[in-house]
Amino acid sequence: MIEVVPHNPCWREAFEAEAALVAGALGYNAVAIHHIGSTAIPGIYAKPVIDILVEFVDVTVLEAANERMERLGYEVKGEFGILGRRYFRKDNKNGVRTHQIHAFPAGSEQVTHHLAFRDYMNAHPERANAYSELKRKLAAEYPDNMNDYMDGKDAFIKETVQMALRWLAKH
Repeated sequence: MIEVVPHNPCWREAFEAEAALVAGALGYNAVAIHHIGSTAIPGIYAKPVIDILVEFVDVTVLEAANERMERLGYEVKGEFGILGRRYFRKDNKNGVRTHQIHAFPAGSEQVTHHLAFRDYMNAHPERANAYSELKRKLAAEYPDNMNDYMDGKDAFIKETVQMALRWLAKH
């Protein structure tokens, strides 16, 4: 069941606590850990899953930390469909997803896009609200189909990333 809920101010604290654990597991190789995704955009509806972006230096060192990530409760998924990414996901004891980590090489285009999207949405509440409404509509329309839900957001996200990159270039 796809559930989007009103913004919860505790999401920021949940990110900070988890980021500290992840930093401990990944060590010096994690040069930055960012809160991304809808839970990082106050005021909008989101799936209650903390999205974390890790910028790393060396993929070999990152993969050597897989066992430490598993001890934190993460499932190690490798690239998981996106070239260059390393993906980790964590569920609670009831099997409900609580966190997901997208790890990319520091300074990569993917990092730039994720951070630009987040920062643009935070600076443009009207666009963030439109995204919130789109997610609510898609969750109602496709309550049991994550692929259709994600596909329904794709064009909006791509358009917003382009807007965000233009906006970022001016600032």
